Amino acid sequence: MKTFFENQILNLDLHGTRHHEVELIVEDFVLLNQDSFPLVIICGNSSKMIELVNTTLKKIGTNFEETRYGRIRINNLL
Repeated sequence: MKTFFENQILNLDLHGTRHHEVELIVEDFVLLNQDSFPLVIICGNSSKMIELVNTTLKKIGTNFEETRYGRIRINNLL
């Protein structure tokens, strides 16, 4: 897991992250960086990882969209 800026947007790359760690990592990333929306989470090609991220983002109440397969942009909190 690493964070980086791309086109002035903060990204979280979940490659190498274990499934049981995803919920906490995603919650922390979104809530600690909510003053920097939009944010991007890179899940990769794992449908399980995408599902875990989507579930977590719905749980914490975000407006998000999958801009490409495995790449999710969080626009704001609801």
